[in-house]
Amino acid sequence: MTLNIFTDFCSYWWLAWLLPFLLGLLLGWLIWGRWIKKVRILEEKLGASRADYNKLNRQYKECIEGKSTLESDLRNTKNNLNASNAELRNLRRQQDEASKISGSSIGSAPLAAAAVTPPPIPKKEKVDIDKYAAISMDNLQIIEGIGPKMEQILKENSVNNLLALSKESTKGLRAILDKYGDKYKIIDPSEWVEQAKLAHSRQWDNLVKFQKSDGSESKAEKLFVKMGIIKAFKLNDLKAIEGIGPKISELLVENNIATWTALANTSIDQLRTILNSQGAKYKLSDPSTWPQQAQMAADGDWDRLKELQDQLNIRKA
Repeated sequence: MTLNIFTDFCSYWWLAWLLPFLLGLLLGWLIWGRWIKKVRILEEKLGASRADYNKLNRQYKECIEGKSTLESDLRNTKNNLNASNAELRNLRRQQDEASKISGSSIGSAPLAAAAVTPPPIPKKEKVDIDKYAAISMDNLQIIEGIGPKMEQILKENSVNNLLALSKESTKGLRAILDKYGDKYKIIDPSEWVEQAKLAHSRQWDNLVKFQKSDGSESKAEKLFVKMGIIKAFKLNDLKAIEGIGPKISELLVENNIATWTALANTSIDQLRTILNSQGAKYKLSDPSTWPQQAQMAADGDWDRLKELQDQLNIRKA
């Protein structure tokens, strides 16, 4: 049989096209398979990264909540410590006054000591209750961060007084605010409960200190001033000290005594030297109690400061 190359080639020309096509198809399949494998690996990494992100985000939120709780506990502890120190100073002062009235020592003159009746301990708590009696326990606006609209929202959700607010939680308050739309999301209720506890237990001085702990003014203190319960003095106003007027205040500031703490740490002799430097102008001024008064003002112990100043005014009369 004779082989006709031209005829046979023409009959099977399609083989010349089929082979490259098959090779291209195989190569494409291999490339596609490798691409699919890479995509799956990247998707797995993306899923793991998302899981890590969600985990870290939860841990971050827990840390923020824990930080707020710890800061609140720290402020509460600091306030309790200040209150204890103030009470200790008050007891020491009462002890000193009782010792002065009773005589020198018990053993030196027993009959005289027995005959003297020590002065009764002032019922400070009763005075405070009478003094602040006009403050309503239904007034939620005494809390820093709560205004008329916010008070209305809380009362709509059965938080009707300071006792109810003191029993709430930050999470519960957050849930109430979230019901009223996005405009309330920026409000931070984390310190409301602690303030309500102080207000409901009538720890007014501690409430004022708590509200001023971040350096801002106290909303409660403004209310007390408006009601005439306490005198209105700006922070470190030296004129709050009995015996210091505008001129002496300027003189002290010129001598780098511009705060209550600075005045409390200044010796009486140094104060007399400053006054004497002006000649006979301030000869009648008596700075012997100024550091003591300044320390009370710095501690926010306004009740003791008023009591001391009343005693000074009685002596002058």
